[in-house]
Amino acid sequence: MPTFASFDGLRLNYTVWEGDAAHHPVLLQHGFAADTNANWISTGVVAALRKAGLTVIALDARGHGRSEKPHDERRYTGDSMARDISALLDELGLDEVSLVGYSMGAIIALAATAADKRIRCLATGGVGSGIVDFGGVDLRVVKPAEIASALLAEDPSTVPPSGVPFRLLADAVGGDRQALAAVALASQEGHLDLSSIGVPTLVLAGDQDVLAAEPERLAAAIAGARLVRIPGDHMTAVTSPAFSEALVAFLTAPR
Repeated sequence: MPTFASFDGLRLNYTVWEGDAAHHPVLLQHGFAADTNANWISTGVVAALRKAGLTVIALDARGHGRSEKPHDERRYTGDSMARDISALLDELGLDEVSLVGYSMGAIIALAATAADKRIRCLATGGVGSGIVDFGGVDLRVVKPAEIASALLAEDPSTVPPSGVPFRLLADAVGGDRQALAAVALASQEGHLDLSSIGVPTLVLAGDQDVLAAEPERLAAAIAGARLVRIPGDHMTAVTSPAFSEALVAFLTAPR
């Protein structure tokens, strides 16, 4: 798997599946504690995009997958993960891409799209009004400190209920829990300038996903964005064939 040095020297892993040149390459950014395999390959998303002839690129975020995993919280602060997206576009010499992000990856994708004009098309999944109200994870559902506590707990029985899914996912994919705790603690309530996003945008949200509550508010905050509801909760919506079908239709639509 190829790696590259991002803006601060951290080495990140990415994967490329070549397709035809009929559409922009599609860059995928996975969610928190997941990786390229868990979020995109095992769910069938990569297969669906490749079947449509699209070139697909997937990035393992810093602290995740096969990318480097520093335990220093400072390596994850600010817009570092959005800057990683731009650094990968530099590395690959790409002038135009479509960007797809899920959960944490959606937050990264929104920030990257607002900052980088090479992103010509955007799709988000697994987020909703938390973006509008808190600039990131929906703090009404779970707080970063609770996620970090769940990841660092020596006794799994002491994990706060809101943090259990993150602990289970991290362990299932063999994640570095100390690095992931640093990622969680570095995420602060902030502000995303959604009004600066002017590219075609698709908002995908599971109809039982508490972390993507009120997705219509997110869609309304982005000019021209379209909302598609998918059956499932935060973990299962991305596995639904409806998710991949809506994504392929959006990414291959004439513009």
